[in-house]
Amino acid sequence: MSSAFLDKEKTGFQLRESFNEDRTSELKGGRDSIWWRRIFLAGVESRGVHPVPVEERVGRPYSKIFFVWFSMNFNILSFSAGTLGPAIFELGLRDSCLTILFFNLLCCSFPAYFCTWGPKLGMRQMIISRYSFGYYGVILPCIMNLIGMIGFSILNCILGGQALASITNQNLSWTVGIVVVAIISLLVSFCGYTVLNWYERLAWFPVLVTFLIALGVGGKHLSNPPPVEPASASAILSFASTLAGFVITYSSLSSDFTTYAQPSTSSWKLFLSSYIGFLLPIVTLQCFGAAVVVALPNVPEWEAGYTGGNVGGLLEAMLHPVGGFGKFLTVLLSLSVAPNIAATFYSISLNMQIFLPFLVVVPRYIFSIVATAIVVPISIVGAHKFYDTLVNFLGLIGYWAAAYIAIMTIEHNLFRKANPKNYDLEAWNVPCKLPSGFAALAAGITCFGIVVPCIDQVWFVGPIAHWTGDIGFEVAFVTAAILYVPFRTLEIRWRGFM
Repeated sequence: MSSAFLDKEKTGFQLRESFNEDRTSELKGGRDSIWWRRIFLAGVESRGVHPVPVEERVGRPYSKIFFVWFSMNFNILSFSAGTLGPAIFELGLRDSCLTILFFNLLCCSFPAYFCTWGPKLGMRQMIISRYSFGYYGVILPCIMNLIGMIGFSILNCILGGQALASITNQNLSWTVGIVVVAIISLLVSFCGYTVLNWYERLAWFPVLVTFLIALGVGGKHLSNPPPVEPASASAILSFASTLAGFVITYSSLSSDFTTYAQPSTSSWKLFLSSYIGFLLPIVTLQCFGAAVVVALPNVPEWEAGYTGGNVGGLLEAMLHPVGGFGKFLTVLLSLSVAPNIAATFYSISLNMQIFLPFLVVVPRYIFSIVATAIVVPISIVGAHKFYDTLVNFLGLIGYWAAAYIAIMTIEHNLFRKANPKNYDLEAWNVPCKLPSGFAALAAGITCFGIVVPCIDQVWFVGPIAHWTGDIGFEVAFVTAAILYVPFRTLEIRWRGFM
């Protein structure tokens, strides 16, 4: 046996021992039991928001991170987001698909870029955010991030419940379907990083097969879309704002999934792996969703299944020609949301420890259970108002996410010169050694004085948006970036350090 092999085995053994020591050290009081020890030693990740030491950052996760984002977005929520172009904004197929393509080409770059910070710093995304927003100031973006993640989980649970109920002609309630999807997602997120990566690597394949079969049996109805009126700039920008809200919000959890990678990991390779992992499923399924909704008037069976905005019923109707096998495929589609929910629950469990710092002593996986307890009842209550919820939700969360991205990008590239050495990694939980958060909060909040007039939502249309359409996402990004520079400069001069 070669010495290199022995060294590798020794290193692996040392890392496993290190993980087990970390787990054992966290067993305090009532947790110091045989049951809890068995959970840790079975491979359940115990690490929460604590930074990952350099010696525990192993591997280059190019394929892992690709499949995390690919599986998270290769589902019926991406399909349903594409249907909004024709169904809500009255765009034709060509205009819907072009908007989907070009805005996703831009928006997918943000979360992909933030993924590259994880290996360099070994910290979760909201912990990195403390180096802009401060120890206490980060609570505000953390709250917004939790709202966004819980909202996405609710939407996914509703879609999964719809799809499961549709295969029984509504004899199975949406409530039961929602609970089933949530429980599966909970089990994966409870186990943590290793199991999550394994699950995401496999979960996309049956969904791909199902969508290909749906395309095969229904593709003949998609070839001749009916003519439509030319799209207005207002409708395109409003749809684009919704699409932006769909993808850029991943930026606030991006590095949660790359903290265990080696610091020497190529940033460009990691960026491209993440970028393609986002772009490929989102563009493909959103365009497919737009094409199907455009064809609805020509296919009465699809239209009947889609009654009330029931995306699950629509997909079941598309698969109906293959008989009983179609019901099985619809079950697979209903479970396609589980990879997204599981990964989101994982990040929710981390964000809760940052939102309330004293909860850092509580094991990460406990918060996966808390997230499930929050998401399931809200999903059940809101299940029959899916489309209104989707449009309003995606539009709103895009605004704050754009401001967050601008602030973090300026901080990292302008003030810290994109150099990990300019981050005091030992200060991650020391309030007096972190920024006050004044600059980030001031830029993030005051930018909405200009953003609000640019908002175009069902409940409010600003005076600027009345003429331009919804440009709140673009304005939030630019304005927050401009404001943050002088605010942060003043903060550094006032405190004497970054």
